[in-house]
Amino acid sequence: MKKLAILLFAALLVGNAWAQVDRSELPASGPAPEINIGDAEMFTLENGLKVILVTNDKLPRVAFSLVLDRDPLMEGDKAGLTGFVGQMMTSGTESRTKDQIDEEIDFIGASLSASSTSIFGSSLKKHQGKLLELMTDVLYNPSFPEEELEKLRKQTLTGLATTKDDPNAISSRLASAMVYGKDHPYGEVETEETIKNISVEDVKSYYETFFKPNIAYLTIVGDMELNEAKKITEEYFADWQAGDVPTFTYEKPARTNQTVVGLVDRSSSVQTVINVTQPVELKVGDEDYISSRLLNQILGGGSSARLFMNLREDKGYTYGAYSSISPDRLIGRFNASGSVRTEVTDSAVVEFLYEINKIVEEGVTAEELEKAKANLSGSFGRSLESPSTIASFALNIERYGLPKDYYKNYLQELNSYTVSDINQTAKKLIDPSKLYITAVGNGSEIQEKLAQFGEVRLYDNMGFPAKELTADADMTAEKVISNYLEAIGGKDKAQTIETAKFTMNAEVMGTVLTMAMTYDANGRYAQKTSVGGNVMQSSVILKDSGKISVQGQSMELTGAQLEEAKINSYLIPEAWISDLGYSLSLDGLKDVDGTPAYKVVISAPSGAKLINYYDQSTGLKIKNENPASGDTFYSDYQEKNGVLIPMTWTIKSPMIPVPLEAKVAEVTINEELTESDFQ
Repeated sequence: MKKLAILLFAALLVGNAWAQVDRSELPASGPAPEINIGDAEMFTLENGLKVILVTNDKLPRVAFSLVLDRDPLMEGDKAGLTGFVGQMMTSGTESRTKDQIDEEIDFIGASLSASSTSIFGSSLKKHQGKLLELMTDVLYNPSFPEEELEKLRKQTLTGLATTKDDPNAISSRLASAMVYGKDHPYGEVETEETIKNISVEDVKSYYETFFKPNIAYLTIVGDMELNEAKKITEEYFADWQAGDVPTFTYEKPARTNQTVVGLVDRSSSVQTVINVTQPVELKVGDEDYISSRLLNQILGGGSSARLFMNLREDKGYTYGAYSSISPDRLIGRFNASGSVRTEVTDSAVVEFLYEINKIVEEGVTAEELEKAKANLSGSFGRSLESPSTIASFALNIERYGLPKDYYKNYLQELNSYTVSDINQTAKKLIDPSKLYITAVGNGSEIQEKLAQFGEVRLYDNMGFPAKELTADADMTAEKVISNYLEAIGGKDKAQTIETAKFTMNAEVMGTVLTMAMTYDANGRYAQKTSVGGNVMQSSVILKDSGKISVQGQSMELTGAQLEEAKINSYLIPEAWISDLGYSLSLDGLKDVDGTPAYKVVISAPSGAKLINYYDQSTGLKIKNENPASGDTFYSDYQEKNGVLIPMTWTIKSPMIPVPLEAKVAEVTINEELTESDFQ
């Protein structure tokens, strides 16, 4: 009986407890946890070098990070210079070659790297003396070898060529150009011309001007006490000579008076990269800095944020949509972005603007704010597991003039914000009526649709205003093709090429590729790609069949795949248009890397298409566009059998990491073909 009474009493207590809980409201947040952030120790050498030490004796390792605190630079006609400085500094010293530096670093299992504003090195504690010897040799005695600059220049130009066809890189340049302008350090871009302008003397001049201890911070993280830190910094860094360092100021970019749309026409795109952006007055430590992080977490900070839930989960327009509010000592920036299917470009922009307007006009909810606080608190707590985080905090406090207890009180400050605070921050930082909307995609499909959001301005793939192109008033697709055939030697001459064999060589990241192609005007085509004599890929197209093989695995081509392959299998399809029953359409005059060119779509009766671009001035074909396999650019035309044929084919494909420049090594015209040529 006593046991039954106890059970009834317990049940009554549980029932009362449930009755007292209001499940319609989130439980009140508990107090912010106290964060015990270890203190960094600091001292300054006589030459002005500020040293920050964070002791961590859990592992016998030590890391040294030297950071220069200089103003952003306008590099002008030498844009790209700062990208060379760090690599040139580690490319050799007065007493060591690059190979010797690398060997000595590898021997002690250390790492050493540099940039235009930093040098970083880490090693086991027992090797710190050798590490500092190498680190300071790079700092004090760089030799800047000319041959290394030429290697870096070549690598940079190759990388630049890749980014010129990368929609995300194009989008980034365009957004920066519109927000900051080309006369601002954050808006200028490096080009082939500016990269070629850079000399060893330019790199030396930068080094001699900015690598000074009086604008530098040295952070030390690892198994070291203060007395030892003072001793080794005196030993290795006290002789570094201070000097005057120039400072720079820039006019702050103003917001546009009304929403403007910037468009880069990339007609091979099947997606549109969208950015919605504007400059923001925000620095680390500002009163709106922490609240801006909460605001952004709610709007587009992750997979549970409003943008993601709307554009991906609800509408299915994209794989992801995100935003950021980035602080900066010059000028911050708000950005919301995503890659969407071409056909829903305008609908996606509508949803981006809807969510931005909604969060500014209607604000956030208490539930969203609590989730954002939990997310950012967790991220902050996890970051403290790394001793380097404490060093970064100490460096930020010094560089940005933050209160000494800024990070110790960070969570308390984060959790103190109310819905009203976040709503005020949204109204203060974001103006939905003065946005830049940028789009990189198929202009013929999206330009008119984008006009509903504001004036559409056209740009090239480097973020410069697109050239004004004026097409000939009476130009037609038929005339473009006629001009092309005339330019290469005439239609009759082109039709005399009934068979052709090409051998082409290319190099990808040090690997030599050989491509052999066989063309037959009767509708047969064969291609093989070999590496070191081994066939890696091949394809064969016959009149009514085709197959492709990759490393021994074959697949028959049927239906649309076969028709697409067939229309792309002719050496000079323009010479046989009427015989093949192809139709033509002109899609305007386009800018192909600075060259005005007519875009012509050649269509087969099956519906398969061939998209080519022909130079307005010369009439020559300079580009083939293929959304699936990539674009091919033609150059270096040479006469073969009375017909001009391009001897360099530059292939830009999503399947290869860098542009593939293939040069024709051998051409055989009108050789009799056998069945073995198509096996």
